[in-house]
Amino acid sequence: MQCVKLPISVTVEINLLLVAVTVSALVTRLYGIHLPKAVVFDEVYYGQFLSLYMKQVFFIDESGPPFGHMILALGAYLGGFDGNFVWNRIGAEYTSNVPVWSLRVIPALAGSFCIPLAYLLVVQLGYSHSSALGACVLLLMENSLIVQSRFMLLESVLIFFLLLAVLSYLCFYKAHNSSFRWFWLVTCGVSCACGIGVKYMGMFTYFLLLGLAAVHTWHVIGDRTLSHGKVVVQILVRFLALVVLPVIMYLGFFYIHLTLLYRSGPHDQMMSSAFQASLEGGLARITQGQPLDVAFGSQVTLRTVSSKPVPCWLHSHKANYPVRYENGRGSSHQQQVTCYPFKDVNNWWIIKDPGQHSLVVSSPPRPVRHGDIIQLLHGMTSRYLNTHDVAAPMSPHSQEVSGYIDFNVSMPAQNLWRVDIVNRESDREIWKTILSEVRLVHVNTSAVLKLSGASLPEWGFKQLEVVGDKIYKSYQQNSMWNVEEHRYGRSQEQKERELELKSPTHSDIKRNLTFMAKFLELQWKMLTVKNEESEHKYSSSPLEWITMDTNIAYWLHPSSNAQIQLIGNIVNWTIANLSLVVYCLMILTYLPRRRRKVEDIPQDSWEQLVLAGVICFGGWAVNYLPFFLMEKTLFLYHYLPALTFKILQIPIVIEHLYIHVLRSPAQRKAFGGVILAVLCSVYVSYHNLSPLTYGQPALSSDELAALRWRESWDILLRKR
Repeated sequence: MQCVKLPISVTVEINLLLVAVTVSALVTRLYGIHLPKAVVFDEVYYGQFLSLYMKQVFFIDESGPPFGHMILALGAYLGGFDGNFVWNRIGAEYTSNVPVWSLRVIPALAGSFCIPLAYLLVVQLGYSHSSALGACVLLLMENSLIVQSRFMLLESVLIFFLLLAVLSYLCFYKAHNSSFRWFWLVTCGVSCACGIGVKYMGMFTYFLLLGLAAVHTWHVIGDRTLSHGKVVVQILVRFLALVVLPVIMYLGFFYIHLTLLYRSGPHDQMMSSAFQASLEGGLARITQGQPLDVAFGSQVTLRTVSSKPVPCWLHSHKANYPVRYENGRGSSHQQQVTCYPFKDVNNWWIIKDPGQHSLVVSSPPRPVRHGDIIQLLHGMTSRYLNTHDVAAPMSPHSQEVSGYIDFNVSMPAQNLWRVDIVNRESDREIWKTILSEVRLVHVNTSAVLKLSGASLPEWGFKQLEVVGDKIYKSYQQNSMWNVEEHRYGRSQEQKERELELKSPTHSDIKRNLTFMAKFLELQWKMLTVKNEESEHKYSSSPLEWITMDTNIAYWLHPSSNAQIQLIGNIVNWTIANLSLVVYCLMILTYLPRRRRKVEDIPQDSWEQLVLAGVICFGGWAVNYLPFFLMEKTLFLYHYLPALTFKILQIPIVIEHLYIHVLRSPAQRKAFGGVILAVLCSVYVSYHNLSPLTYGQPALSSDELAALRWRESWDILLRKR
């Protein structure tokens, strides 16, 4: 038998322009990223979370989801960072154990790969390779994008995923018969999930793509060449890839986040007792194995379910309310009851059966159920929790809550409370440690025990006011409490009980929350619990971003004028604004004329221009306009995703003008000269600002003053 050799040929197409711009991007973004070896601007913020990741300590960042932090943590992990660095100030020198290059390389790579993505995106929009190259050149020399991608920051990572999502959707939309079509759709869904997972700002571009996909799906529904079955499949696949997949991935980010961060940390008190008890150490160490069922005779601490203004525990002490307040109002002069934001022996209360004198748990224990009437006896002072028709000290519309003292006056004890388990599953559910959220309703007045949030004056030791509220709303968390620490009381005598209260709790049972319960609580906290916003020297308004009237000083050398500033290429920003105006004028001109059946350009060119506008103008709008509605401290770097889409529109407008508006060769030649002059100006601006972009070389005070092209720019000059 004779063997026949079959020739095998492999064809590889290499786009040299794409390779060139990718290499150039890597050079401009990766060059010298290990310098400066000091904390640069928001690295002080992200670095704290990075150290907690390395030590697997739980934290909550209300500014965004965890995927971005995990990306930065990956770089730290690959670099062998142990998390031991104090991120306390901008400019602090990194110690030898901090792998600076590894911390910054992933954002730098993401920023670099944004350039080839921009090239491919312009080509997918149907424009020439020359226009795609022009977009890359403008982005390559955009100083603000370079600065933001060279440090341990997340904007470059966000922009990378946004561009990848848009490019993937365009590839899907254009590839009607390609075997890779569904691959691109899935890639779009994955990229959208990653963008949202890095920062909530990614949601804006995701909604833009969902809207575009909805329009295209509507066209598919109207395509009568497709059978009903194929239309259903098309809709289902789009829904799975663009809605279901991102939701699953978003949950996955939190699953990994909560799996990695299993240790108790500094942000525990923002979470519920049940959440805290699920973490290793901290509250879990204290409460692990406590009795689960609250019984008559139980010794408990009661924590507010709400974390506003701060988490705190029902508390009392031997001090009484003043006989009269500063405004002349009188009080009951009974023992103060407050909410105290620290663990203390005076936070312990005893659940007592009003029909018996016993203060210990019987054998077997008699559990407290929803609807039961109880008394709450303060463990250290033996005063009963009480409320009555006396105005509260700081909230006169509510009732005072006190520890009842019998002054032998006609003030009968009013210390009966009904247990209302809010999250019960049955009407006779047992009160559970940590898990049950209860509302305590005063029997005589129907007032609910509630944290008002007001701080008491000096006579109340600045602790938080607790009131009896008759006009409460059922959903208010500040009227709900849960048992955090719990033991079965064994000591009937006061002195023995005081010693018992000061000793650690005993362990009987272990509890854990499900992932979904932890996810929902964490997500709710991230969306509702905000740090108090304060003015920042470099904060700015969205109106200042358009013309770059502001900048941000990222770093200053401790002894020279070397510094890093977030300042954009002013030529880029100017022509980007101009292209935005020109595009709007073109659309406003074409629309009424096309309505009158005057077609200045072919239908294909019109559809191409509209799609480019949806992507570029729409990408700018959805990433910029929402900031006018946000009540938070804003900075110039928030504008960078919008800026990227706006720069992409420049070569699109130029190509359209060159092909469809300029008719004569002389006009086109002159226009080409203007474009060349603008590109030279972009380079000159990039080159002049590069010392502020890369932090080297150090310039003299006169040279720095010459770079202050706007009066509003705050370029730092070191005094000699």
